[in-house]
Formats: sequence, structure tokens, C-alpha cells
Amino acid sequence: MSKITFMGAGSTVFAKNVLGDSMMTEALRDFEIALYDIDAQRLQESFDMVTLLNANINEGRAKVSKYLGVENRRDALRGADFVVNAIQVGGYDPCTIIDFEIPKKYGLRQTIADTLGIGGIFRTLRTIPVLQGFAEDMQAVCPNAWFLNYTNPMAMLTGYMQRYTDVNTVGLCHSVQVCTSHLLKALAITTEGPVREKIAGINHMAWLLEIYDAQGNDLYPEIKRRAIEVLNNPENDSHDLVRYEYIRRFGYYCTESSEHNAEYNNLFIKANYPELIERYKIPLDEYPRRCINQIQKWSTNREKYLTEGITHTRSREYASHIMEAIVTGNPYEIGGNVLNTGLITNLPQNACVEVPCLVNKRGVIPTVIGDLPEICAAMNRTNINPQLLTIEAAVTLRKEAVYQAAMLDPHTSSELSIDDIVALCDDLFEAHRDWLPTYR
Repeated sequence: MSKITFMGAGSTVFAKNVLGDSMMTEALRDFEIALYDIDAQRLQESFDMVTLLNANINEGRAKVSKYLGVENRRDALRGADFVVNAIQVGGYDPCTIIDFEIPKKYGLRQTIADTLGIGGIFRTLRTIPVLQGFAEDMQAVCPNAWFLNYTNPMAMLTGYMQRYTDVNTVGLCHSVQVCTSHLLKALAITTEGPVREKIAGINHMAWLLEIYDAQGNDLYPEIKRRAIEVLNNPENDSHDLVRYEYIRRFGYYCTESSEHNAEYNNLFIKANYPELIERYKIPLDEYPRRCINQIQKWSTNREKYLTEGITHTRSREYASHIMEAIVTGNPYEIGGNVLNTGLITNLPQNACVEVPCLVNKRGVIPTVIGDLPEICAAMNRTNINPQLLTIEAAVTLRKEAVYQAAMLDPHTSSELSIDDIVALCDDLFEAHRDWLPTYR
């Protein structure tokens, strides 16, 4: 029997999407499903949910099992064909709270802090040691499995797995497949038939390089006109103004939301220019709010996922389509995060990039893009610099590399002095000491 192992299965809603999708895919319906987590209650809730879902939409065809704790991790992975990763090391409390509250003491404000910035750096440092353990176990008990990584910081974690382990790894994000549809809907642009798009760059900052309607008309001129119209209207109700400003100043729209991109550069969140926060409607401390709301929502909706009538509609997540394509050989195209083996020629070769990929029995086959427009590549490089330094820090356990990553981070370095950056990192090392290996 083939097998899917879900790491971080306590993410019950996400587990429902990925595993429910798999149960609705004929080629995957008889797979064994192994759920792994370190939280006993959340693991049991997900096990109960998946078991009910298996009975309701899959005629009970899947074998569902659960594995709790590091001591059972290798058994969870044993014989897996696909490993879905959705862990969050340290969770909201205490680690996310720490990532936001300590930087505030230095005057450094963040919105999401899960991909870049000082929060993204320390989230990576907490997570890579766990992924190292995953990789060692996978190489021992399922060496040919595909590791489908959904955990952020996407580029740093996926890049680590691709450069420092022998595990077949692709990084997957939600933003690529909805980028164009959300943009056209927000700007009230309607088209007949499917659009043709070209998207490439890095995770959360991949660029919509081309967009044409079914008749071959370039949609960018109208997109730019309407985006600038929104920007020039002080009474607009849009929450995507950072990305619209990208369109005005750089000529291209990017995949991830404005609340994310506000903290990926040195342009929008500035203590000395508080009016920018209001002008661009930047939601500071957005991720902690989302965490609190998600916890409350789960408390309210828990029973909905544990009732006998639970059902599922196949989602837009890539995971089941990737597994289906590899199992059947029927090709499927994704936007995947892969190592830059000459794919984007004006970005570093050791970077993790996000490009169109074909998936079939051979696995994940990325597309060669060539050069990005220079402004797009330049923006990406400002993010790649701290990404590569953070991976180096996690591999070498050198504090100096962590300091350097923070010094090269666009937002952190635009707000703090070198001495304050070092002091902030030291404070975060101390606050996260129970979640980190020893740095020297």
C-alpha cells in the first residue's frame, strides 16, 4: 500500500484540505494516511476528523493511523511515498509572540514576520533543526519519498532541504494559483476564457511577468491604468496598495499580499514616516491577530470538523495534484519552489526560486526562465541575501551569520543601527533558547 505522511497534522483544517483532496483523487484513494504531531490533543482531533472524512467521502478505503512525538516519528515516515510538511515550531505562544514583542522594544514593527525580517530569520533558525531530523529519518525509512513543504519561511526552509539533504523537495505556496484571479477581480477586469500568465521570482515575491487574455490581448496596460487610478484615489477601500505601488514604480505585480510585501523592503514601514502606514493601509501586528482569531475560530468550529456528516470539496492546493501526477504520469503544472539551477539567470544559483514546474512520473521538472526584468531581480536579491545568510547561520550555528542576515534584511536594516540589530538578535536568542540549538 502506498503512503502519505502528514507532518504537523494538528493543523486540522489544512490537513482536511490536503487529505480530503487526496481521498477525492482516484489514484490516491487507497493510500495509507499517517498523521504525525507532537501535540496529543490536536493529533487526536485530526485523526478523528480524517477517519470520519475517509468513511464519508472515500468509502473507508484509506488506512488512517496516528503517531505522537519524536520517538514515533520514524514509524510515521516509514515507507512513505509523499511527506506533507505543515509544522510550526514554537507555535503562536510563545514563539510568534516573542518574534513580535521583542522587536517592538527596539521600535521595529512587523506585519506577518513568517517569511523574512527578524521574525522570519528566527522562525527559520527554530525550524531547520527539526527539518534536519525529518531528513535523517526520511533518508533512513523512505529515501525516495517526495517532501512537499508548505511551512514558512518557504524559501529558506525549502532551500535548506534542497542544498543540505538528499530528500526530494519542492516548496508549495497558496499565492501563485490565485494571484491573477484576485488581481483581475479587485480591479474589476473581466475576460472571456482563461488568461495566459507567466509568473517567476522567489516565494512571496514572484512576479506576474506577462498576462494575456484568451484572444491574445496584453492585459497589463489596463491593469496598470486601473491600479494607478486606485492609488490616486484617497478614498479607495483597497488593501492591496503596496502591490499596486509595485505596479506603478516597478511595472509588475507580485504574487503575495500587500501586508506581506510591506515588510519585504525598506519603502513602506518607517518609524519616521508614520503617515505611510495609514496611506498604504499597512496592518501592523497582523499575524498575531490572525493567530488569535484562528484559535478562537477553531474553538468555535471544532465540532463542525468532528461531526459524522463532515464532507469535502476538492480545494486548489497543489499537493494532491502533484501526488496524482507522479503516481499516474498524467502531467500537471504548478508554481513550485526549487533550487535555482540556472533557471533564473540573474539570481544567485544557490537561491530557492519560484517558477512554473511540470510534474509527472519523473517528479518535479522546473522551467528555465532566463533573466527577470532587472528591477524584479534587484528586488528579489534584497530578499535572497538574508535568506542565504540565515541558512548559513542555521548550518554553521554561528551567531555572526545571524547578525549578518539581520543586517542585510531590508526592513530591519532600514530601521535599526548595527548595534541595535546585534542587541535585538541577542535578546531573541535568549528568549528562544528552549527552541534553538546552541549558537557560538
